[in-house]
Amino acid sequence: MKKTTIAAAVVLSFAATPAQAEYWDVISFQLKDDCPIGKYMAIVKDFNEWGKTQGYTASILTPVQNSDQSLMYWIGKTRNAATFGSAWDAWRDAQPDSGSTAARLQARFSACSVNKSRSGFDAW
Repeated sequence: MKKTTIAAAVVLSFAATPAQAEYWDVISFQLKDDCPIGKYMAIVKDFNEWGKTQGYTASILTPVQNSDQSLMYWIGKTRNAATFGSAWDAWRDAQPDSGSTAARLQARFSACSVNKSRSGFDAW
């Protein structure tokens, strides 16, 4: 019985749990007419510098084949949902301070793009 219990514990320790999944923050957005992709990507680069300290990194998907060629996708990744939550808290809590890096980045994003939807996913 003891061996069976130990074997079961070992097997279960390898079972995937939500805490082991990456967390993906997916935002669909459109660029404003006066914001070319190069300008937007410069903001993303600066965001990723901030994100490094939070364990968050973003990539941008641009359409090649899509029913709406004006939509782009922000794919933000953290190692798990808890890390995303911590990064989100840091981002949100910094917004009232207009001099903070996060607030300055948000102002740049708002001047350049319009978010259409946001979803979160566990990625295995």
